[in-house]
Amino acid sequence: MGLFGNIIVKNYSLQDWEKDLKTSLFMRQSKAGINVNESTAIKMSAVLGSVLVLSQTLASMPLILYKDRKRGDKSSGKDRHVDHPLYDLVKTAPNDEIPAMVFKETMMSHMTLSGNGYAQIIRSRRGDILSLDILPWWQMEAKRNYNTGKIEYWTNDRGKQIQLDSKNVLHIPGLSFDGVTGYSPIKMAMEAIGLGLAAEHFAGYFYSNGANIGGVITMPGHIQDPGSLKEELGEKFEGLGKAHKVMFLEDGMKFEKVIMPLAEAQFLETRKFQVEEIARIYRVPLHLLQNLDKATNNNIEHQSLEFVMYTMLPWFTRWEQWLNFKLLTKEERQQGLFFEFLLTALLRADTAARSKMLHEMRQDGIINADEWRELENMNPQEGEYGKTYYINGNMISTETAAKQQPRQTNTGGGGKLDA
Repeated sequence: MGLFGNIIVKNYSLQDWEKDLKTSLFMRQSKAGINVNESTAIKMSAVLGSVLVLSQTLASMPLILYKDRKRGDKSSGKDRHVDHPLYDLVKTAPNDEIPAMVFKETMMSHMTLSGNGYAQIIRSRRGDILSLDILPWWQMEAKRNYNTGKIEYWTNDRGKQIQLDSKNVLHIPGLSFDGVTGYSPIKMAMEAIGLGLAAEHFAGYFYSNGANIGGVITMPGHIQDPGSLKEELGEKFEGLGKAHKVMFLEDGMKFEKVIMPLAEAQFLETRKFQVEEIARIYRVPLHLLQNLDKATNNNIEHQSLEFVMYTMLPWFTRWEQWLNFKLLTKEERQQGLFFEFLLTALLRADTAARSKMLHEMRQDGIINADEWRELENMNPQEGEYGKTYYINGNMISTETAAKQQPRQTNTGGGGKLDA
């Protein structure tokens, strides 16, 4: 084992690489007889749909670098820290090859499939971050060195196993029992996914083998010329244009329709239930997987809100905290720098809800006209008119109410104060 800069390299044979790849892909057979791993599971439509919903929703949210305002002058709030190099790197282009949305989408898809997303942090000689390059999760291994107590990251490059400095690896794990390596949802739910894949395979093989028998004709006795009878029935009744015609049979013949198992309710319910199982694993509302059996306009609205609150918000928080931890120095965090997703973008699709929210904020003096226009991607008004804040005229501050003198009323006797 040798040392090259801050990278440790050791010999790594092709057989070792293939062994690690098979281990990472977790090629294990479920009880349904289907080999389940991250590569096969995504071929199931419900898994693919869930991964797309989660990864594309997160990727479409702008990721902004903010800086807290100083509290010394009693001001509060935050400002976009556009002068910092990380602002453009995270918001626009993490490297010279892909834009920010593709980076976030790819990382999130890795996390929803394997439980881990990895990216190498490329730094200049001075230590400034220049780019973020995605690392394939199946080539990465994160483990704690119990001799040093530190987390180590190992990858392979052209037959050699390489240890990367932990400060140069952006690793966002999912659910984990040790805080180091996230657990793959595919591995944790192998049986549910295997049953869903088995149902899809059965349906595919059923139709590919042409086993859809319409019915059986029986008769008491021996058929003298079965070929002629078959040709006559096919000519009269087989084909799209001859469907649903009345069939007349002779000499005691009987026609019995064969019920195919794919038409049975139990088979269809099994396939629907497996979609619900996958949605439960990823906490994705069924209407986002195009299952609208129990959907109404009212409950879809509430389910969409719950999707943001209980599904996406934990993912946003996880991303924000790991980015703050790995991309910002301790000094920068102490100065008030932090990453945050711009969640108001989730309301852009609902124009009515967005307009109502902004109108109420305008009436309550929370935003001014220029801030409203900025949220709608519009330029500010000319002059200073758009910077004025307004509130509803019926409202007064508690300080103003306290300064008002109570009214004095005459009760016919002694005076009485009426507050």
